[in-house]
Amino acid sequence: MSLTYAIVVNGPAYGNQTSRSAYQFARALIEEGHVLQRVFFYQDGVLNGSALTVPASDEFDLVAAWQALAKTHNVELQTCVAAALRRGIVSEQEAEQNQLSAVNLADGFEQVGLGGLAEVLLTADRVIQF
Repeated sequence: MSLTYAIVVNGPAYGNQTSRSAYQFARALIEEGHVLQRVFFYQDGVLNGSALTVPASDEFDLVAAWQALAKTHNVELQTCVAAALRRGIVSEQEAEQNQLSAVNLADGFEQVGLGGLAEVLLTADRVIQF
């Protein structure tokens, strides 16, 4: 039986294993035939959505991996807007609204309020938090 999943990621892209484990879980559930509806990045997890992350050439590029997963499997990548702004992750819309001179939200990610998390909590069969 195929289930619809959502994943909540609270850990940064680098510095601990949290986000990489979430990514590996996401790939595994898709390979098992389940649907990954959305990945919601919260707290330090919003750092996964930075377009300015540049890992060393011999390291795994987690931001690019999330982007590829989203594009290939039609997965929504959402960052909490409040958490993102506190950590300097800025979309075009937020840059305009807050009169900021730069944008650094990675392609494929969108910034939403906690309503995005609430919605997926109601619609997904399973929600897994990392």
